Amino acid sequence: MNPNRGFSESYRCYPIAMMQNGSERENVNYGGKIILPQSALEKLSQLNISYPMLFKLVSGPEKKHTHAGVLEFIAEEGRVYLPQWMMETLGVEPGSIIEVKNVTLPLGSFVKIQPQSTDFLDISDHRAVLEKALRNFATLTVGDMVQINYNDKIFEIQVLEVKPNYPEHSGISITETDLEVDFAPPVGYVEPTTHKPVVSHMVIDAPKVENTGFAAFQGGGQSLRGKNKGKMNAVENNKMDTEEGGEDNGPLNLPFGQLYFGFPVIPPPSSDEKDEKKANHSFVGSGQTLRTKKK
Repeated sequence: MNPNRGFSESYRCYPIAMMQNGSERENVNYGGKIILPQSALEKLSQLNISYPMLFKLVSGPEKKHTHAGVLEFIAEEGRVYLPQWMMETLGVEPGSIIEVKNVTLPLGSFVKIQPQSTDFLDISDHRAVLEKALRNFATLTVGDMVQINYNDKIFEIQVLEVKPNYPEHSGISITETDLEVDFAPPVGYVEPTTHKPVVSHMVIDAPKVENTGFAAFQGGGQSLRGKNKGKMNAVENNKMDTEEGGEDNGPLNLPFGQLYFGFPVIPPPSSDEKDEKKANHSFVGSGQTLRTKKK
């Protein structure tokens, strides 16, 4: 065998869950490495293959592709086992034939990813969780929709951008490299908006409150002509108190939406009531005379 020839084989692909005890190997199903048969290791050992061993997986006539590392060589002959997310990325069903060939990828320096659900924001330290999950990956390729498991919940994350990015493969190696990770907003995420309080511009004119403070000489008086000066004196006294700087309680402090329509209106007395009042109060009283009554 020519040691300079690359490795290229076709296998029937199956998800990790279909291999023996595959459902118990969570690190394999939520990682980026595949399981090849023993014969693949024998062929690779005879070739000039750089380490770590990286492979390009190509499916069907559409030539969908992704990249992967290899975890073990324990698969049945003619089979290759892939993580479920890798099966979905390639668009293949169990038993479909894919091409597996070795490839050399540059060490990655940058990757931009996007969670596919806002539930990813519920993780308190998502960077630490992602760093732990990426230990099960050897490569990342633009367009990959990888899956990670955290607290028995599956999170899908899409790879949007990698650096360096070469058109022939659009993938990077993340083994033993210092990788900068950038997060795009999760799918469905909406920036929170601050609601401004509604301010009412309604102007309510409330009547002035009567002055309830002390006012001297508020009593009424009677004149010989029968005119009542009580109300006039009270009004003049209140007016003088206001002009001299008496306290003004100001407008009523009403709750929003409540209107004030004034104090109860007391109608003035009619003219008949005024005449009757004058007749009753004119020259009321008793007098004294200097002369004594004769007995």
